[in-house]
Amino acid sequence: MTAEPAWEVPLADPAVVRTPDGWIAYGTGPVRDGLAVPAAVSSDLQQWEGIGNVLEALPSEAGDSYWAPEVCHRDGAWWMYYSVGHDDRGHRVRVARAEHSRGPFRDQGLVLTPDELFAIDASPCRLPDGSWWLFFARDVLEHERPGTHLAAAPLPTPTTLGETVPVLEPYADWQIFERDREMYGSTYTWHTLEGPHVVVRDGVLLLTYSGGSWQGPGYRTAWAHASSPVGPWALPGAGEDVLLATDEEFIGPGHNSCTVGPDGQDVIAFHAWDAERTGRFMHLRELRVGTDPARLSVRR
Repeated sequence: MTAEPAWEVPLADPAVVRTPDGWIAYGTGPVRDGLAVPAAVSSDLQQWEGIGNVLEALPSEAGDSYWAPEVCHRDGAWWMYYSVGHDDRGHRVRVARAEHSRGPFRDQGLVLTPDELFAIDASPCRLPDGSWWLFFARDVLEHERPGTHLAAAPLPTPTTLGETVPVLEPYADWQIFERDREMYGSTYTWHTLEGPHVVVRDGVLLLTYSGGSWQGPGYRTAWAHASSPVGPWALPGAGEDVLLATDEEFIGPGHNSCTVGPDGQDVIAFHAWDAERTGRFMHLRELRVGTDPARLSVRR
């Protein structure tokens, strides 16, 4: 039997953020009445209440699919990083601003990744030195494992992206999204790493991410670590890289974010399919963090 979700409403790609009055979760969902990005709030991470969609949608020519928002508080405002495209093609990372975590978020008229073939899953991270970086996923074709790889770039202002550096490339067959996939006028064995999210503890950057196809049970959540966004990024030993995989509780668990719970504990939020495969629902579990040596695990 699959585990009960944290909220009874589907919420794919959940980004859970601590706010002054509790927590808010943003996710991927359909546009409704001119608004994208469904959201829910909680005072204790136990009970959740939907508040509707919180991002003002762009004109239709910009896209109809809004994916994987992540939000941070910076410079007295709330900033949402998200991608928009047409179905699963043409996505670019954009940024929106709001005065309150509940929105409404308004797009700032900027494409942060204009030079990428495809870019999704942007995740802002503030480092101990006060600098900000944006982690995201992008398509890379010239590689022995072509597909969607992880990258990062400095974020000197909320609306300015610096030079992009590679973070992590696919390294295992479980990260194959689809064989013989037609993309960009060619056919590839397409690999996917996506959903990067970084937790910084004791100066160690702990990167969580997902791999494989979100559509099925092969989807997993894994991790790596480094002392700097520019790397080098180190993988745990063979078999120790996977945090979450399909089992008796979860089907295709992935695309996570991390937050801090009421008692200061680290919490990982991720989605998984329900047993009938009607939708992807948010789940929350305690994340056990070690930095000497670097170690992540999920408490069941």
